[in-house]
Amino acid sequence: MLNRLTISEVAAKLSQREASAREVTQACLDQIQLVDGQVKAFLSYDSADALAQAAAIDAAIAKGANATDKPLLGVPIAMKDVLSVKGQPLGCASKILDGFTAVYDATVVEKLKAAGAIVFGRLNMDEFAMGSSTENSAYFTTRNPWDTSRIPGGSSGGSAASVAANECIASLGSDTGGSIRQPAALCGCVGLKPTYGRVSRYGLVAFASSLDQIGPFTKDVRDAATLLEVISGHDQRDSTSIPQPVPHYRSALTGDIKGLKIGLAKEYMIGGLDPEVKASVDSAVKQLESMGAEIVEVSLPHTEYAVATYYIVATAEASANLARFDGIRYSKRVEGINPSELYKKTRGAGFGTEVKRRIILGTYVLSSGYYDAFYLRAQKVRTLIRQDFDKAFEKVDVIVTPTTPTAAFKAGEKSADPLQMYLSDIFTISCNLAGNCGLSLPCGFTKEPKLPIGLQMLGKPFGEETLLRIAHAYEQATGWHKERAQLG
Repeated sequence: MLNRLTISEVAAKLSQREASAREVTQACLDQIQLVDGQVKAFLSYDSADALAQAAAIDAAIAKGANATDKPLLGVPIAMKDVLSVKGQPLGCASKILDGFTAVYDATVVEKLKAAGAIVFGRLNMDEFAMGSSTENSAYFTTRNPWDTSRIPGGSSGGSAASVAANECIASLGSDTGGSIRQPAALCGCVGLKPTYGRVSRYGLVAFASSLDQIGPFTKDVRDAATLLEVISGHDQRDSTSIPQPVPHYRSALTGDIKGLKIGLAKEYMIGGLDPEVKASVDSAVKQLESMGAEIVEVSLPHTEYAVATYYIVATAEASANLARFDGIRYSKRVEGINPSELYKKTRGAGFGTEVKRRIILGTYVLSSGYYDAFYLRAQKVRTLIRQDFDKAFEKVDVIVTPTTPTAAFKAGEKSADPLQMYLSDIFTISCNLAGNCGLSLPCGFTKEPKLPIGLQMLGKPFGEETLLRIAHAYEQATGWHKERAQLG
């Protein structure tokens, strides 16, 4: 059962010589063999490479390596298929990148390896991170470990499901409009979207460059703090990376939240919110208040424009970023009688329906005659949304909201209605537009069937310490994170 451990528990086992890195890794590989036929979190994994990394870690431990110097020593961590790992496939769950192999490590991968992690596996996702259910993968739909007839969320559905199904100790994903927090909520794990610029995006295949951030999926808040410490920091290879010192986030986990001010945004209490989700979030707020936090009502008046703004900004950037996949420079190619026909045939065959929809929408909003009406106006509204948060954070330390309007829905339930699917991210999108940090952690379950419910905490820019402090205190007081999906 070593695969069920947290990062801190693995560190304790290894330091006390009660387990080896090879045994922990083998336990994860055995669990993948046992349950991934149901969950389908992994696009691929290389057992031999993972065990070779584990053997090297065990040899280093025998020579004196320890978790004090390398906080992820011997911890198997899996990657969303949008992060570059040298020598491993990099496909973004898209047929247009079939057979492409990464030629360098992303900065976060370099940092994980330097901290002693065993980096393995490619996790399923919505194609090019476009989706809210992982049904847009070109290969297959990942399933929710709590009920495999349901979706795990998206776009980092494989990252969330692999942690919830104990197929790895932790994973990394990317969050453009909620793609870490939403699947974390639906799968019952902790998902953290760092402040824009906190974590280098070098080696992340871009969807929408001004919104994307890399972040961790973990089994508890302490592990999220550990991973964030490792992957954060300035990187000269990413011009949007911000040169700011990295705090020792684990030191913030004091359990004391007395006097902190927690904001409730009245605009987030919308119609259509599932009653069980609302009850769990209300109960969580009362719990935080009983622990000494002060609850303050705040207003984010431009929230209602966030989804429309997001889908203009994100698709505009996506249409530019995905222009590079043309059949000339990367992987899949369908020949034509001239370059124009080659481009059309390659992109027509390589991209899925949702990617094509967003490229067309993004191209339209950037086109001559419509730029001012759509894109420029959306950027102005984005500024207003960020100013809303700035004003709110003058009064409070964090803002608490539901992470999602409902628990996990059935596979196929919303796939024919893109607008309903887009609304799955209604509580998470504003955070990316503003560039703030956000975290989702378990705060309860629906009754029948038993499905996880997520509590979202939004923090000010570089406010991760406070976010983690409050989340950890809540987690320790409630214990929802100790519940595990029953599989295999």
